[in-house]
Amino acid sequence: MNTPPTIILTGPTATGKTDLSLQIARHFNTPIISADARQCYKYLDIGTAKAPPSVLEEIPHYFISVLDPDVTATASGFADRVRQWKRDIQKQGKPVLIVGGSTLYIESLIRPLDQIPPKNDSNIRELETIAEKSGLEEIRRRLESVDPEYARRIDGPNPHRMFRALDVWMQTGKPFSSFHRNRDLTVPADTVVFCLNRDRHELHDRINRRVDQMIQEGLLDEVKSILDMGYEPSLQSLQTVGYRESIAHLQGKISAGELREQIKTATRRYARRQLTWFRRWKGVTWINQSDLDSKKTSDIVRTVTEQLAAKA
Repeated sequence: MNTPPTIILTGPTATGKTDLSLQIARHFNTPIISADARQCYKYLDIGTAKAPPSVLEEIPHYFISVLDPDVTATASGFADRVRQWKRDIQKQGKPVLIVGGSTLYIESLIRPLDQIPPKNDSNIRELETIAEKSGLEEIRRRLESVDPEYARRIDGPNPHRMFRALDVWMQTGKPFSSFHRNRDLTVPADTVVFCLNRDRHELHDRINRRVDQMIQEGLLDEVKSILDMGYEPSLQSLQTVGYRESIAHLQGKISAGELREQIKTATRRYARRQLTWFRRWKGVTWINQSDLDSKKTSDIVRTVTEQLAAKA
C-alpha cells in the first residue's frame, strides 16, 4: 500500500483555516497536527483562537496545549515531533493533516533548516544589557543593519527572536535568515499544500470582528490569570499579538480603546507578512475563501481530494 500523503493547510490569520481543517479531518477521518507557535501553550486559549473543547474531544489534535508558557518552542523541535506523529498516523493508513499559519513551522516541514549553532548565553546577556540601557529599538536597529530580511519577519518588538538572530550573527557572521535558504521552497512529491486567502477588505473585517470577539470573551481575564500564575510578561509565549497589548493595558500603559485598535492593527500587519512569506513557495495550491464561502462543503473537500489524487 502506498504511504498516505501529507496535507498542509496554511495561510494568513483569520482566513478560515480551522473551519476548513475540521471539514477535511471529518471527511478523511484523520487527526489534525497544529502548526501554530502559540496554540501549543497551555492557558493561551482565547488569544490564540483555539478550537473549543467539544471539537478537540471530537477530533484528535496534536500540539495543542502541551507546553507551559515558560517553555521555548522552536521550529526545529516542532519538525522533530511531526516526523514521529506522521509515522504513527500513516501506519493507520490515514493522510496526515497539518494546519496552521506559523511560517517557520510550516517551512521546517517543507525543507529542513540548516544547522543553527546553539544559543550562546554570553551573547544573550550582552544583548539584554544593551536593551536595558538603550531599549529594544536599539536591538532592532542592530538587527536591521545585519539582517534586514529577518527583521521584517519579526512580529513586533519580540526580544527573544531579535536576541537569538543577533546571537547567531555574532557567532557566525551570517544573517539568521540565511540559515533558512538551504533548499528551494518546493513542495515535496508526497505533500500537497493549500494556502488560504481572502479578499483584502473581507480579511480585515474578519480580523476586526475576531479581535472584538476575543476581548468580549475575556482575553484580558485570560492574560491576567496567566500573569497571576507567576509567568513573566517577557516570556516568548506572551510576546505575541493580543497578549503583548493586553499586558500593556493591564500595566496601565494603553487605554481600552488603544488596546482594541493596536491588536487589530498588529494582526493586519501580521497577516500581510504571512502572505508575503507564503507567496515565495512553489507548488502551492491557493484557495480564495471569499470565492468558496457560497459553495457547499463538498465542493471544498472535492478540491482537496482531486489534488491528493494528482499526487498519488
